[in-house]
Amino acid sequence: MADFRQGPVTERLVLRAMTTEDAEAFYRLNSHPDVMRYTGEEPMPSVAAAREAIEHYPDWDNPGYGRWACVLRSQGPDAPLIGFCGLKFLPETEEVDIGFRLLPEYWGRGLATEAARATLDFGFTTLALSEIVAMVMPDNQASIRVLTKLGLHFAGDIEYFGETVQRWTISRHR
Repeated sequence: MADFRQGPVTERLVLRAMTTEDAEAFYRLNSHPDVMRYTGEEPMPSVAAAREAIEHYPDWDNPGYGRWACVLRSQGPDAPLIGFCGLKFLPETEEVDIGFRLLPEYWGRGLATEAARATLDFGFTTLALSEIVAMVMPDNQASIRVLTKLGLHFAGDIEYFGETVQRWTISRHR
């Protein structure tokens, strides 16, 4: 199986697997109330929990891809993460989901769109996926704008882990 820990490099970002050195920034991201508002997840309780989540992230082993740390290219690949973006296989629906989160100080700069566009290209070109989905809470207008810019289409409301979410899709032959 190929190792996709090193992700795409865009004009402004390097996408790479998270390391335990990212634990503090990963904690800040996943404990920030504005970031977590539309995730349906509980805020991360500590840096130690963030480190453990990074250490035990299973997706690189199976299915071989996952969520990458987003770091500013101008600061080098070992710079602290400003968020994450990547693909995740959803066994409960047998689909591949694109997801992204950025720290609030990086919102409104087009960085989520840039990272997600590179991630879609990776999914369709490298992994030869035929479709990629996104699950988003209906009130998350910022993420919906990103999905629209990327060419995803609203495919309806579904129940997902006890939440009503919107399902958006894009196919390789857009």
